[in-house]
Amino acid sequence: MKTSTSDPICALATANGIGAIAMIRTSGPQAKSLVSKLCSKDLSAQKSHTVHLGWISNLAGERIDEVLFTLFDDGKSFTGEESVEIACHGSIYIQQQILQALSSVGFRMAEPGEFTQRAFLNGRMDLSQAEAVADLIASQSKNAHEIALKQLRGNFSNELQELREKLIHFASLIELELDFAEEDVEFADRTALNRMVVEVLQMVRRLASSFELGNAIKNGVPVAIVGAPNTGKSTLLNQLLGEERAIVSNIAGTTRDVIEETLNIDGILFRLIDTAGIRETTETIEALGIERSQQKIQQAKIVLCLADASDSENLDETEAWVHDLREKHPEKHVLLLTNKIDLDTSRLTDSLQISALTGVGISELKSQLVEKVLGDFKIQEETIVSNARHHESLQKTDEALSKAQEGLHIGTTGDFIAMDIRTAMRHLGNITGHIDVDTDILGSIFSKFCIGK
Repeated sequence: MKTSTSDPICALATANGIGAIAMIRTSGPQAKSLVSKLCSKDLSAQKSHTVHLGWISNLAGERIDEVLFTLFDDGKSFTGEESVEIACHGSIYIQQQILQALSSVGFRMAEPGEFTQRAFLNGRMDLSQAEAVADLIASQSKNAHEIALKQLRGNFSNELQELREKLIHFASLIELELDFAEEDVEFADRTALNRMVVEVLQMVRRLASSFELGNAIKNGVPVAIVGAPNTGKSTLLNQLLGEERAIVSNIAGTTRDVIEETLNIDGILFRLIDTAGIRETTETIEALGIERSQQKIQQAKIVLCLADASDSENLDETEAWVHDLREKHPEKHVLLLTNKIDLDTSRLTDSLQISALTGVGISELKSQLVEKVLGDFKIQEETIVSNARHHESLQKTDEALSKAQEGLHIGTTGDFIAMDIRTAMRHLGNITGHIDVDTDILGSIFSKFCIGK
């Protein structure tokens, strides 16, 4: 985004289409005076945080709509600039006419995310909080909403600031040593410095390790339902969803392609994937479905392997397959489910016993899914990282601090240790924007926002 931040801007802030009410936002120098050209009242003379009823017209004097004008003075709005929000009737024609009228008096259409970008540039929020705005809008579950809200409130920023202050303190002492190098003075206690580096490293690694959970909550946890034909995969999907989403048949190979649906359990979004039954086949279409099933297993975070309780051979094969999957993919959670226990309980294995048909064991399965995702993290209490850019910066911070720690261990001179600490500080600052962030990076971040935000 390479537009001027001094231009007055406008945009539709509500969703495109017809609605009862639409909101059009404006922001920038002289916003109130410019909007006043389109209404009978001088808005520039009115106080901030007041709402005014009136007609809005075009420059030809033709009335467009009776609207509400909400006013914000410079420094008191979301963007930190003078701002007017216009609530009009939700006709598409009315929306277009008002935007055209605003354009005629000097406003230009805002770029995606430009309102939030201006809030960041004007010091209303740091960069991580600005990114949280987009996450808040896109949240599809309670936990995704909670993580974004905590970040918007500044919880993550405060933790990062605490880390940076620790680093700044010791970096300044080392820099002071360098100024008095000829006197061979040691201001920074190396033992205390090492203790601090270890402490900061632990905090950085805790935040970085939370990304797996944060990313899963933000984008949904992929769960592959796999097994041989007719083990009840589609029935399980339907049972979890509470509706007949997948076709169920006792004919092997009915499911020819993967079926994906989302399920919200305790505020966590799961992407359930019903796969084609895995078996040897010469049928071309079915073989393609099985190949896609294998791909989905590779992409899944959790794999539910279904075995048929009434089929001893299938139980043995599935147990061996689960063992093999766990060895090959230790990063995945592979759960063995023994299905159809309503038909046969003669051979129960060390697995979760369910009946996809009757619903037995389904509540426990849902609890286990949540447990596998959350692990030891407490979303209500801990800061969870959900942004890939933040995770990358934390990893780079870890690398720089590890080098500083190694330098302290082998007795590296203060100038090299200071360099590593400065690098760590720069990467932490890159998350919140407390250093000069590249213009292209800002453009990339805010381009993903919706227009009007």
